[in-house]
Amino acid sequence: MPKSKRSKVVSLTKTDKKTKENKAKLIEDIKENVSKWKYVYVFDVSDMRNGALKDVRKAWKGTGRLFFGRNKVMAKALGTSEEEELKPQLRKLANRLEGPVGLFFTDWEKEETKAWFDDFRQKDFARAGNIASQTVTLPAGPIVQYNDPDSPFPHSMEPQLRKLGLSTKLVRGIPSVETPHVVCTVGKKLSSEQAQLLKLLGVQMAEFRVRLRAMWTEDGGVEEFVIEDDEPVAARGDDDEAMGEGEDDEDDE
Repeated sequence: MPKSKRSKVVSLTKTDKKTKENKAKLIEDIKENVSKWKYVYVFDVSDMRNGALKDVRKAWKGTGRLFFGRNKVMAKALGTSEEEELKPQLRKLANRLEGPVGLFFTDWEKEETKAWFDDFRQKDFARAGNIASQTVTLPAGPIVQYNDPDSPFPHSMEPQLRKLGLSTKLVRGIPSVETPHVVCTVGKKLSSEQAQLLKLLGVQMAEFRVRLRAMWTEDGGVEEFVIEDDEPVAARGDDDEAMGEGEDDEDDE
């Protein structure tokens, strides 16, 4: 007896793999933009957020172009040797494509571009694995939104709060703790429970930033930038790769 089509299992998490056509298009697009723009930058991203990256794309629409694809593919487009490089010394920029980085093209002058990216920052909630930027302690009594005593949690939240490690009890219908509870300690890595609890409390510890690390111009070659508060950037994961695509899918591998 033939199997019923109704019993067929379909995975909802399966996505199409990037094809050779995608890679070829990315290479073609980067080569085209090398000829179009005056400056080429290598940048990295701290605390990647899809929405924030889309905001960057929108802000520079028409005045710049951002690529966030596979490093090997982007490097191949620029040329990694003197024989392969599209323009003089561009290979030196290609060889700096390591880790979670991307390429940015624009005609804006260096000082204006650096100032814009230095000022562009968006706060967000930290994820598991992030380092706590401050110590957060819940005082004894009703659990409220952080530093907002007029926003207590509803009674329906108590089971979830208990799962996140709080020893709660209902006092007049409000989840409460009998003794102060340290949610996280500055400088220590956040667990998934801590990150979720901080989000419920409304505490934002992550900050999205795009940091320019090096610049290429046809006249001046490659210039590296010193980042004073340079902290390690986490390797790009599957989720981050999806975030890099933004609105311009053709930008990415």
